[in-house]
Amino acid sequence: MKNIIFYLVLIVGLIGCKNESSDSLESGKGEETIQMIPIQTPKGEFKVWTKRVGDNPTMKVLLLHGGPGMTHEQYGNFDEYLPQEGIEFIWYDQLGSAHSDQPEDSSLWTIERFVDEVEQVRKALGLNKDNFYLLGQSWGGMLGMEYAFRHQENLKGLIICNMMSSLDEYEKYAKEVLGPQMPAEVFAEIMEIEKNMDFENPRYMELLEVHHYPQHVLRMPAGQWPEEINRMMTQVNPDVYIYMQGYSEFGITPGASLEGWDVREKLKTITVPTLVVGGSHDTMDPKHMEWMSKQVGNGRFLLCPNGSHLSQYDDPSHFFPGLIKFIKDVDSGSF
Repeated sequence: MKNIIFYLVLIVGLIGCKNESSDSLESGKGEETIQMIPIQTPKGEFKVWTKRVGDNPTMKVLLLHGGPGMTHEQYGNFDEYLPQEGIEFIWYDQLGSAHSDQPEDSSLWTIERFVDEVEQVRKALGLNKDNFYLLGQSWGGMLGMEYAFRHQENLKGLIICNMMSSLDEYEKYAKEVLGPQMPAEVFAEIMEIEKNMDFENPRYMELLEVHHYPQHVLRMPAGQWPEEINRMMTQVNPDVYIYMQGYSEFGITPGASLEGWDVREKLKTITVPTLVVGGSHDTMDPKHMEWMSKQVGNGRFLLCPNGSHLSQYDDPSHFFPGLIKFIKDVDSGSF
């Protein structure tokens, strides 16, 4: 998910939501199992939180949340769609997030270590090439791609949601396409704030919460954002988020660890069935994401015409049928 770290205070203030436990996400539509999984890291052992909903021997979807440092609750509405289709899914808080351990050592916040974490989670949950679908959105989409580059032999299917394969291309799209959709004086003021690295200036959020977030992050007024998304906002780990992504809404802040990430040339090495999902109003370029679906060896593109960065919430009528069809097509061998 893009940088809404400073939007948290605004959202929480508008909604007045409480920082409730994510255990309040109860589907009531299938077997549920919470498991704390031990993770070995260069800095010792930590535990990460997972919660399985349903039980299907051939269709198991592990969900990688965005951020970095967000939480599994960005997928809170999955229990309204997947259980009734017989598809098992696993909510998962990455190390540093929500109900998982939150060490303060920034050396842990690397792509390589997160990939290793996902592999350890896979083994602990008994996921393999006969049942394992990996779905990641935004940062989770980056992590999903990186996992596939190293371990695609373990995957049955890969789903990349709302994530481009180059952060430089993302920045170009944000500044050359999305920014100019704002009134010229508004975009000029935002760019001046970014140029001066004045991200604590309240004007930055004042402008973005009117001219950017309701158009490209979640296409509904702040007061109508879903309860689980508001809860997620109260649990974001800014230490992880800022170290890896930075503060900017129109690119990666110079010095952040994800700066320069670009895997366009590596996409052709992904040969497992792959679904790439984009929204017409996304913070990410939907044309680039459609291009990605043609670069992988066995891809499909799903466009959510009413969707933005959280298409599962603002365009569920396209997002979920497309996702479910992909999973079932791969499972039946008809993809």
